[in-house]
Amino acid sequence: MKKIWVIIEKEILDNLRDYRSWTTGVFWALFGPLILGGMIMLLGNTLRDRVEESLRLPVLGAENAPNLIAFLGQQDVIVEAAPADPEAAVSAGDINVALIIPSDYGENFSAGETARVQLVFDSTRQSAITDIRRAQNLLEGYSDYIGLLRLTLRGVSPEVIQAVQVEEVDTATPQSQALVFLSMLPYFIIFAIFNGAAPVITDATAGERERGSLEPLLINPLPRGWFALGKMLAAIPFASLNLVITLAGFAAIFNILPVEKMLGVQISLDAGALVAIFFVCLPIVLLACAIQTLIASFTKTTKEAGTYLPFVGLIPALPGIALAFLPVKPELWTMLIPTFGQQILINQFLRSEPIVASNLIISALITLVFAAICTFGAIKFYENERIVVG
Repeated sequence: MKKIWVIIEKEILDNLRDYRSWTTGVFWALFGPLILGGMIMLLGNTLRDRVEESLRLPVLGAENAPNLIAFLGQQDVIVEAAPADPEAAVSAGDINVALIIPSDYGENFSAGETARVQLVFDSTRQSAITDIRRAQNLLEGYSDYIGLLRLTLRGVSPEVIQAVQVEEVDTATPQSQALVFLSMLPYFIIFAIFNGAAPVITDATAGERERGSLEPLLINPLPRGWFALGKMLAAIPFASLNLVITLAGFAAIFNILPVEKMLGVQISLDAGALVAIFFVCLPIVLLACAIQTLIASFTKTTKEAGTYLPFVGLIPALPGIALAFLPVKPELWTMLIPTFGQQILINQFLRSEPIVASNLIISALITLVFAAICTFGAIKFYENERIVVG
């Protein structure tokens, strides 16, 4: 271990001197928190402006429903004249939503029949969702209000149509309400880990080969495998530092920014959750260093290694994006997939859900086994003479 430690010290010092490489890794550690913070601020400001502003509703045929227009005015809705072709205007993005009142609306309404209106919108435009929902809620409220009045005029109690009263019990926590944002954290965390190790491993393997300093290093009277272990272990502090910076960045985003005011939900990361996530990610740190050491051993130049290694980090990180849209329950088969089990566990910690101890153990062991396999492959490749030329 003393001889391996000498190799580790040598690689760490070399990379600390090359400050451009490790500062690049630090940038990727801050990339996730900065992106997520920017998204929260942008979305929060947009939603707040939409809610605080009066709804501007273009209406075509407003003269056909004066009572409906009066009701909308009482709800702080600014009724505007709609374009001649509301559907084309909505499709072009000129307006978010439009209301079309047919000419036979008044006749059907006076006869006590169903009076139809058309609400024109584009459901794929996220920026218009707030206006669309507000318009839908207002029209549904007006419909319910008129329906109750008609029943009352006919001497029928409005409770007749309310056969079942539903009392909603929402079990969602503030963390689970912000699931879309929280589910993106595992992606950025794993991406930061791999990018923290990549510059170190690239320089320690492909960089030394390209500079011609790898061959003199390998002629020392030490087993070749020790060099592979030393170079791999030297990247662990840098990957761990990236992990710590990323977690600290997310904690700052959620605990300092007024997220509750912006999004209407409260998100917080306490110290216990951060420490738990750090230890859950430690096996991923070992796997990232091992698999990147193995792949960098095959490359001939630093440019080639810089081409391959970033994609290596994307493969285990991508499931984190999928978890934001396709939630997966923490079952045994999910824990048997390296890094995927950790991502599910991270989501559970973020959502303050109970954690099964066996899932923690199984996911860690599986990831460590894959890390050991990659380490063994890198050692075997270092024992081959091709390590000098790639």
